Amino acid sequence: MKHSKEPKALIEAIRYFSDPDICLQFLIPIVWPEGVTCPHCQAKGAHFIATRRIWRCKNRHDKQQFSIKVDTIFEDSPIPLDKWMVATWMIANCKNGISSCEVAKDLGITQKSAWFMLHRVRLAMHTGSFRKFGGNGGEVEADETFIGGKARNMHKSVKARRITGQGHNNIDKVIVMGVLERGGHVRA
Repeated sequence: MKHSKEPKALIEAIRYFSDPDICLQFLIPIVWPEGVTCPHCQAKGAHFIATRRIWRCKNRHDKQQFSIKVDTIFEDSPIPLDKWMVATWMIANCKNGISSCEVAKDLGITQKSAWFMLHRVRLAMHTGSFRKFGGNGGEVEADETFIGGKARNMHKSVKARRITGQGHNNIDKVIVMGVLERGGHVRA
């Protein structure tokens, strides 16, 4: 969705996203393209509580109140949306990439927080969505394995060359871990 005054420079992005209401209005169509939906029961028509910038689901259940951060890369982060949006703008508009040190300096946060933000924003850009893996209560399965030939099936000279460790320390084998979101994406 195009907004009327989308920022073109960093200073404009900082000014534009400094208002929490603008951040909210900017993210609503991105997070909920078909309208605000309860992340727990998928009911539409939640009531917006403007003083706290959260919604209240019309159905009665646990976690009836929710914010725009639920089930997104912003969830479980105390960093406010204005800093998230500026960091996202910086990553999207810096053609040579950006370091966590630069983001930390520009946003007035720690380098560790900036590193965390950069990883989450890059993940969102890679998947094309601000949704978290396994969002909306989706089931996630994970498994790992070692890839490589068995030593007992190798010729003596090949085994001597390739197998240098013992037991689980075989350096010729590569560990591969896969994560599957049912009905969704696979990552290895």
